[in-house]
Amino acid sequence: MYFVGVDLAWGERRPTGLAVLDPEGRLVHVSQATDDDDIVEKLTPYVGGECLVAVDAPLIVKNATGNRPAEALLNADFARFDAGAHPVNTSKPELSEQPRGARIASRLGLDINPRSRRARRAIEVYPHPAMVALFRLGRTLKYKNKPGRDFAQLRTELMLLMDLLESRASAEPPLILEGPAADQAGARSWRALSTAVRAAERKSELRVVEDQVDAVVCAYVGLFATRRPEQTTTYGDVETGYIVTPVLPEDLTPTPRRRAASMTDPDVAVREYARTQPERQRATEQFVRLVTAILDDAGINYLTVTGRAKSVSSFAIKAARTVDGRRIYRKPLEDITDQIGIRVITYVQSDVQAVVDLLGDEVMVHDDRDMGQETADEGRFGYASRHLLVGIDPASEAPADYDLLPTRQAQVQIRTVLQHAWAEFEHDIRYKGTIPPEHVSEFDRRFTLAAGLLELADREFTTIRDRLRVGLTGAPLEEVNDDPRISPRELAAFLAGQYADAGWSRIDHYAWIASLILELGIVSLTELAARLRSVDEETLEQRMAYRYPPGAVRRLDDALLWAYGDAYVDLGGNAHRADSLRERLAKMRADG
Repeated sequence: MYFVGVDLAWGERRPTGLAVLDPEGRLVHVSQATDDDDIVEKLTPYVGGECLVAVDAPLIVKNATGNRPAEALLNADFARFDAGAHPVNTSKPELSEQPRGARIASRLGLDINPRSRRARRAIEVYPHPAMVALFRLGRTLKYKNKPGRDFAQLRTELMLLMDLLESRASAEPPLILEGPAADQAGARSWRALSTAVRAAERKSELRVVEDQVDAVVCAYVGLFATRRPEQTTTYGDVETGYIVTPVLPEDLTPTPRRRAASMTDPDVAVREYARTQPERQRATEQFVRLVTAILDDAGINYLTVTGRAKSVSSFAIKAARTVDGRRIYRKPLEDITDQIGIRVITYVQSDVQAVVDLLGDEVMVHDDRDMGQETADEGRFGYASRHLLVGIDPASEAPADYDLLPTRQAQVQIRTVLQHAWAEFEHDIRYKGTIPPEHVSEFDRRFTLAAGLLELADREFTTIRDRLRVGLTGAPLEEVNDDPRISPRELAAFLAGQYADAGWSRIDHYAWIASLILELGIVSLTELAARLRSVDEETLEQRMAYRYPPGAVRRLDDALLWAYGDAYVDLGGNAHRADSLRERLAKMRADG
């Protein structure tokens, strides 16, 4: 069964938004249409079988003047949230005969009775009250172009709406627009809309997206009405006209109209957060590049470095949290510190501390929480991760690549791949899934048991790696084939013997350093070994004063810098890091 949303334009010269959800709530189609023929053509593939088409336009209009009973009833509930409906009557030329929505429904062969049990139906919906009810809004989002609303406000409000829609992925029923579970074509279309909003420079560019986003809302209301009929209201009836919308929550109250625009107000803070979200996302990318560069330069082995800017909907939920009726975050934009999140996944537990020490050397650490130790201090097994709150010195001159970072902080989560797997699975089950109350204690026990086993496995992996270091110290130096280049595999085996106490490096880093070795004119492990014998390793280590266990590739990188000096810095493969290499070289020569 498909759930189709139609944001129908009043006239055929204006675009109509179309959206289609599959039975699981995945977006499978979103587009614009021009005239009735175009609408019918684009929807035909989805309405041949069982379907529900939700139309944002009148389907039944019998009254000559004023409101339909449906508008009067809906306005009594939603007008105070700015979500009231405009009057609909037959005095309007476009409604004097058969309304356009009803005409299209007829062409598609759809029953427009909201109480019908037929397999192929159409209903009238209205996005604004639906948004108020679904997202618990104090007032409607102001993304429609009206007098007094500037471009920045329209874009901010539309971005907020799109983010709120994405947050329904874990709702019931779900709306899946992004992520692994999303339809590929639908997800690409949705990302294109999101990109268009962020890149827009004129109101007309937002209008192109607005109709399609409204159509997604309509489609979801159709899905919601089908799956949650007890939470759905039908204002009016088939005789006089009707509007279907989610039920207004009883405890929801309107946001006061006149109040100071203070950033301590959650609504104001959320809108400011949405307005600055594009810049925050760029800052997140810069933090990822910074942390990655620090780890790569140190030669620490890790699985991934990823980042995310907290979504607007997640920020809104967190900003509104209360304890005993009091808000937790008095100044949400200042007090919520995980607006930018960076995650570093390592292979073994000892590398977690290495990353912590390294970041402590390179950036400012404002807070350090060992979540695993806190859990252990409580005498239990569970969530284990190191959380750092980091930033760069605002007084220092940031490189152009990191120009957005001096005024921002990021929460860096560091954990092993096993700890990460446990945390992700536990979060999905406990917070996104549904555990029957009678099984909560059983699930708690099983999660605790799994956490204990993973802690043991982390320790064993560390032991295995340490034993391998010892076992590979006798790696042969001779070539294993006639290829003049040193292969990454051969180089890894060689370095395991050369630097027995060093940690493993990332696989791609062995290939990278091998290309630098070739650029130096070294074509065999024997030549490399001979060149490294000229390096005073003891003095080199003293001057570098490693505070973390550098990987084998970093050790080799420093040795080649020691041996070749400026010639190594000037290699073409080092052009992107020449300045940092010169700083290292100066450190090596400081006492020379």
